[in-house]
Amino acid sequence: MNKPKYFLYARKSTEEDDRQVMSIEAQLFELREYARKENLEILEEFQESKSAKTPGRPVFNEMMDKIEKMGNVGVLAWHPDRLARNSIDGGRIIYAVDQKKIVSLRFLTFWFEPTPQGLFMLQVAFGQSKYYSDNLSENIKRGVRQKLRRGEWLNLAPFGYVNNPKIRNIEPHPVNAKIVKRAFEEYATGKHTYVSLVQFLADLGVVSRNGTPLAKVSIKRILTNRAYLGFIKHRGEWFEGNFEPIISPSLFEAVQRVLKDKEKPSGKKRKKHDFPFTGLFRSGECASMITAQYAKGNGGVYRYYRCSKKKGVCSQGYVQEKDFAEQLRKRLQTISLCERYTDWMLKQVDK
Repeated sequence: MNKPKYFLYARKSTEEDDRQVMSIEAQLFELREYARKENLEILEEFQESKSAKTPGRPVFNEMMDKIEKMGNVGVLAWHPDRLARNSIDGGRIIYAVDQKKIVSLRFLTFWFEPTPQGLFMLQVAFGQSKYYSDNLSENIKRGVRQKLRRGEWLNLAPFGYVNNPKIRNIEPHPVNAKIVKRAFEEYATGKHTYVSLVQFLADLGVVSRNGTPLAKVSIKRILTNRAYLGFIKHRGEWFEGNFEPIISPSLFEAVQRVLKDKEKPSGKKRKKHDFPFTGLFRSGECASMITAQYAKGNGGVYRYYRCSKKKGVCSQGYVQEKDFAEQLRKRLQTISLCERYTDWMLKQVDK
């Protein structure tokens, strides 16, 4: 068999930028140097910054597609965990070795031969990588649960608070906390809308990152955020926090009542007019929908139809409903159905 040519693969996890064992650049340097010393011909290099915990890495899949199509290919990587940390990708590599698509696997920190014992050791290495990922995930979840039990804030502090690394929690910001409380007090009066409160906060220097006034949705998020009562939200549930609240429960409830009242639909219902032909026809000139209105004339009030002119200028005039109905009747008289369809429709009407 001809000496295989190698695909070089280097990977790092984007979510682990601050604690990578080796950067991609370092991996590439070491692997290229190893290939030079071992006289290995590198056919193509693949590199990506993506976690291998779950399937779906585009560059890895591209490399495997080429391997499965070409066959008689070698793969060079720093360690098996650079190739896979999940059972699907690991199984794909092992199957490619089993099918002689991959005829050589070279690692700088792991020894492998394409023998039954070598495949077993490779499976163990992939299993260890998966175990590490699963165990890391469980440790993170356990850490989150422990922080919740201690009442510690989990991530970046909301506006009005500041993260304090010394106590591993958040505490009220000396200025912004007062602004948050003032915003709640102002809105509780019932005199503000979202727009006016946006301006009120802008006058106090509270704007978005690009310097523009806050969006209305940001105002609502502030006014409904129970973090200001001393609670922590995690996965849709609220937990009691061990940090100082900014506002009192009574003030928070007062604001919620105002929000609820303002979101109620007004008692005045729009009167619905009885225009039977609207929503059915378009102007033959401009294709805009036909609308209707009441108008006085000849001692009475009549319904008239006209073009809405939503698509531009239209020269069609007003048509009284009785004239419109007569035009429609004449048009319908030109349409006929064959007898069997007529009989079927009449039977359906009887049902």
